[in-house]
Amino acid sequence: MATTLDWYGCATFRLRTAGLTVFLDAYIDRASNAVGPGLSADDVTEADWVLVGHAHFDHLYGAERIIANTDATLIASYESVRLMAEAGIPADRMICVAGGETVDLNRDGRGQGVRVSVYPSQHSCVWSHTEMDQPDEICLGDLGVTWQEQQERFGQLMRYLATEVDPATIEHIAATSAGHSDRGDGGALLFLIEAPDGSVLFQDTSGHWSGVMRDLRPDVAILAAAGRGNIDGEPIQGSLAQFIGRQADLLRPRKVILGHHDNWLPGFSIPTDTSSIAAELARVTPGIDFLEPGYMEATPILP
Repeated sequence: MATTLDWYGCATFRLRTAGLTVFLDAYIDRASNAVGPGLSADDVTEADWVLVGHAHFDHLYGAERIIANTDATLIASYESVRLMAEAGIPADRMICVAGGETVDLNRDGRGQGVRVSVYPSQHSCVWSHTEMDQPDEICLGDLGVTWQEQQERFGQLMRYLATEVDPATIEHIAATSAGHSDRGDGGALLFLIEAPDGSVLFQDTSGHWSGVMRDLRPDVAILAAAGRGNIDGEPIQGSLAQFIGRQADLLRPRKVILGHHDNWLPGFSIPTDTSSIAAELARVTPGIDFLEPGYMEATPILP
């Protein structure tokens, strides 16, 4: 049975492999002014595992309903687990990770030989912009910015999103962020899922530790294409397309799929023109298979 991938928009995917259904992030609901699959987390009735890359609402929101409505277990950071506990999810339905763990995903005989290894990662430099730029835009500077200044800039972004964008966007942010803390992303994570027919790397925000990423060799890499890339704690001095090309060069996968690149939150996100990313991948890693599936297409990705 082939391993397939459904894209729910933003950075959320459903991976089906070896009889398992694994959600990669959980954010499915959208503001009324946003593009998306036209579905809600309430529509999910089948899931074995939910892997969430970090604790921001556009990744974690919806996990509480997917877990409540299915037999799924959450694998996520300590902050994500804390938030889900506050939402009423029992502790025995969640596994806390920080990077360095490997979890066997076998469930009642399904998913034999499937496991996920967790690695520490970095969040994109979300504090460096308001509305996102197209991936060919060259961004320079912002090096050595302290934590305090980053927090102040992030606060300015949140005030912008709370007052200066479409009312539908403002309403959606307020609804999805209810009950969430201001403790940040909780520590971004990378997931490497190993299955009998190959391996899949899942990244849900544009950042990485070079020393971690260069030692991974997935068959398929799902890479976030949004915002300003974060390399070892500093913003890329260049474009998002160059950042993704650098990641592909480190990983050397056979296939690359993008996430987080649709217009999921108008006023902050943009409809992303991926042509510069495709050109950079062709230049840096010729021969790589660049897949661009639409929403809910059950795209075969392995073997």
